[in-house]
Amino acid sequence: MKLPKLENPAGDFWGGFAAMLVALPSAIAYGVTIYSVLGGAHVAMGALAGILGATAIGLVASSLGGTSRLISAPCAPAAAVASAFAIEALRTGVPVDTTLLLLTLLGLLAGLLQVLFGVLRLGRLIKYMPYTVVSGYLSGVGLIIIGSQVPKLLGTPKDLNFWGALSTPGAWRWEGIVVGVVTIAVMVGAPRVIKAVPGAVLGLMAGVAVYFGLALLNPALLSLQANTLVVGALDSGGGGSFFAGLAERWTAFSAVSLQQLEMLAIPALTLAVLLSIDTLKTCVVLDALTRSRHDSNRELIGQGLGNLASGAIGGIPGAGTMGATLVNISGGGASRFSGMVEGVLALLAFLLLANFISWVPVAGLAGILIVIGIRMIDRNSLNYLKSRSTILDFAVIVAVIGTALTVSLIAASGIGIVLAVMLFIREQIGGSVIRRKLLGNETFSKRIRTHEEMEILTAHGSRAAVIELQGSLFFGTADQLYRSLEPELKSRDFLILDMRRIQTVDVTAAHLLEQVKDMLAERHGFLIFSAIPVALPSGRDMQQYFDQVGLIRQDSPVRVFPALDDALEWVEDRIIHEAALQRDEEVPLELHEVELFAGRKEQTLAALEQCMEKRSVKKGETIFSRGDSGDEMFLIRRGAIRLVLPLSDRQSHHLGTFGRGAFFGEMAFLDGAVRSADAVAFADTDLYVLSRRAFDKFAEEHKKLGLRLMEGIASVLASRLRYTNAELRVLES
Repeated sequence: MKLPKLENPAGDFWGGFAAMLVALPSAIAYGVTIYSVLGGAHVAMGALAGILGATAIGLVASSLGGTSRLISAPCAPAAAVASAFAIEALRTGVPVDTTLLLLTLLGLLAGLLQVLFGVLRLGRLIKYMPYTVVSGYLSGVGLIIIGSQVPKLLGTPKDLNFWGALSTPGAWRWEGIVVGVVTIAVMVGAPRVIKAVPGAVLGLMAGVAVYFGLALLNPALLSLQANTLVVGALDSGGGGSFFAGLAERWTAFSAVSLQQLEMLAIPALTLAVLLSIDTLKTCVVLDALTRSRHDSNRELIGQGLGNLASGAIGGIPGAGTMGATLVNISGGGASRFSGMVEGVLALLAFLLLANFISWVPVAGLAGILIVIGIRMIDRNSLNYLKSRSTILDFAVIVAVIGTALTVSLIAASGIGIVLAVMLFIREQIGGSVIRRKLLGNETFSKRIRTHEEMEILTAHGSRAAVIELQGSLFFGTADQLYRSLEPELKSRDFLILDMRRIQTVDVTAAHLLEQVKDMLAERHGFLIFSAIPVALPSGRDMQQYFDQVGLIRQDSPVRVFPALDDALEWVEDRIIHEAALQRDEEVPLELHEVELFAGRKEQTLAALEQCMEKRSVKKGETIFSRGDSGDEMFLIRRGAIRLVLPLSDRQSHHLGTFGRGAFFGEMAFLDGAVRSADAVAFADTDLYVLSRRAFDKFAEEHKKLGLRLMEGIASVLASRLRYTNAELRVLES
């Protein structure tokens, strides 16, 4: 065992001491709750079991767990599950002595399962329990605790349940009611006045004081013999000392039947899961408060070993507790040593205050647990009723609570998880997987086209549809996806699916896309994917997954592009080519073939060409860079140029692609400022280069052509803006 570092021993001591003051009264109350089911003679045994549980779990879980400053002690879920198990065992005819042994085995088996959870590294999975389930089960446990403690508060016989106790006022003991009410009032109100001492301690002290005050009126209350209003002597646990009784339990093991052992399976699993959730929930809160990070799997192993140790010495099970942990932090606790201090001090409190504990009123302990139970109820969940969007989440919480009260806590957790998953699927199905749908004549690539090409794309671009997808493509949204794509499959030759916002894809969705591909292939169409995520949130490589399921093959009518703009450019090239307007890209244009100079006199153009430089650049070569000075305008005779805006050393933004017949660099040509982007050859390219100085000299002699050139540049720029504006209107609609 690795001992904790004592960086702040004084803080650890006082933090552990304060945590003990919070944990010990509750541990005694939980023990009494469980063992009082077996009869009044076992109440004292329950108090001692609570103390021993606080000692064993505090020492072992703190030293072997994976969280510093966490305080572990008996808790409400343990009391709820164990007392319910004891009631069921007695109801089915199991003898009291055998039930005692089964309670011990229940704690041991739950601890063993927690160790197994940690070894199998299930800690992270348990943390992902839906909040609605956690809220419902905590509220359910709180109501179970309240229901089990009201009869004790009223002082009724143990065979009366909650409703039976309320309906039998003749069985009430007014002394117990007074003690319980005072305990509750002080526990709730005193912290507003005195913050140094935990409310549970103040409430219990007030309850004891009131009890002895009432004893002045009724001297019979000063006797421990047959006094059901107090815990009773701690060494009277059923005919001998507590540990002698524990030894007798194990000697009775041979009398336990296989059927009785089978009774432990579900309650033990329930207890292990609930204790694990309770612990890890506290760990998450502790991480947020201390900016630390706990080891969930190691913590489960430590908690399991703590519960094994507790069961071995006759204590009750427990978990990491929120209240005691917060008190430990505020008291100065800085390491695991504070949890060990809490365990040692719990044992010392028993040894030094055994006689005092014997006189603790049962109604006072019931009052403490009723307050704890009320605080466990998630009243904030009532806010879910205010909105139609969250009313179903409230229904899940109510279902969990109802199942917890009528069936069991493990069944409640199962019901809650199933309902939460159904709500999640419903939410996924309710949201649209189609973010936007556009036609090829409503959105265009960044390739700068000639006016003639743009007219073709405007007229025939509707042959292509661009579908921007979002969210999850799985069995729940597959039908919605097909219904959205079905109209396009009958009228489009190119279907582009933009995948950049997709979070997950399952086999059902992949099979549907396979069917879409086949339907397009029958019409000689193409299914095109753009921006397929390299890695989904799950870690899966989507393109590799599509390869594995056979959706993307070299011989299939499926195309994959890294970005939507690349896909659009490929489709536009095919539409223009099929419209028989695509000219031979390998032949450089002459000046009169450039759209900007169409219809001009040959002699004038010949003079202008004399002012121009002919330049050839290889693919990948930079023509100019951002920040360069220069006043040249470039006309593309052959090839293509891409303008990119550098964002960092490794990242840039694609501004546009300029093809054969287009011009670029006009901004510096017009205003004389430095270049605003990089120009890189996208293919082997031939250019006409016209400097502003050469143009001004030419325009002095050919004023009309110079003016027409400027008008032509303005007209092309205006045309580009019009297409951009139209595209923006479509995107905003």
